[in-house]
Amino acid sequence: MTPSRDIKGLLDIMAALRHPETGCAWDLKQTFATIAPYTLEEAAEVADAIARNDMPDLREELGDLLLQVVFHAQMADEAGAFAFPDVVEAITTKLIRRHPHVFGETRHLSPEEIKTIWDRIKAEEKAERAAKRGSAEPNGGLLDGVQTSLPSLSRAVALQAKAGTVGFDWNDARMVLAKIREEADEVEETLSADATDEQRLDEIGDLLFAVANLARHMKADPEVALRRANAKFERRFRFIEAALAAEGKTTAGSSLAEMDALWDEAKLAERQPV
Repeated sequence: MTPSRDIKGLLDIMAALRHPETGCAWDLKQTFATIAPYTLEEAAEVADAIARNDMPDLREELGDLLLQVVFHAQMADEAGAFAFPDVVEAITTKLIRRHPHVFGETRHLSPEEIKTIWDRIKAEEKAERAAKRGSAEPNGGLLDGVQTSLPSLSRAVALQAKAGTVGFDWNDARMVLAKIREEADEVEETLSADATDEQRLDEIGDLLFAVANLARHMKADPEVALRRANAKFERRFRFIEAALAAEGKTTAGSSLAEMDALWDEAKLAERQPV
């Protein structure tokens, strides 16, 4: 096979990898469950490439994410459930249905009106799916549609945003900040010797949930914010390692004070104009 810009080439490669007689042993033993973690990982790598504004890397990561879709579709095809064209048809149908202001007769709507229509159509779709599954409660709780597979910080934001649609929300970011201080005090209380590991875990969770809420109110994606903080920490720690190595030292053989001083140097260097 040769590389191709046509989606059919990718579908043919995936089919060949899953061929029961001549395919790849690793690909053949995979299931929806074993591939799912890779799907989440590839989606995260797409987000990372976007955060770094790395277009060549984004192209590669989007390809990896597309492969995940093709992989799942191939396994579904083998099981007689659906095939890749059905996936394409489903999403195109959904996009047309959810955009009557583009593909229908409705025109010139405000962003708020578009959001209202979108939410109404999604609710109708949810009720239809529940009815097909034979659910006794086609119109379940408000939070039912928030996917459990989301990264925890993203799911926290999604849960908070859903609850906010019915007014269950803070109306000022400063109130959320006060809640964070309250949760931090409760975390401090668990530092006592008689607190259990479970209590500490619960309080840390409450603190993180409150921080995610603050990020939402400040229109900042907590996943992106934490990814940036991770990158910053890694960058500054590598500065420490390099500076110590230049002096013939290692982090293991250096004091906290020495490393703290170099950390401050790294921060200062980042703030200097290029």
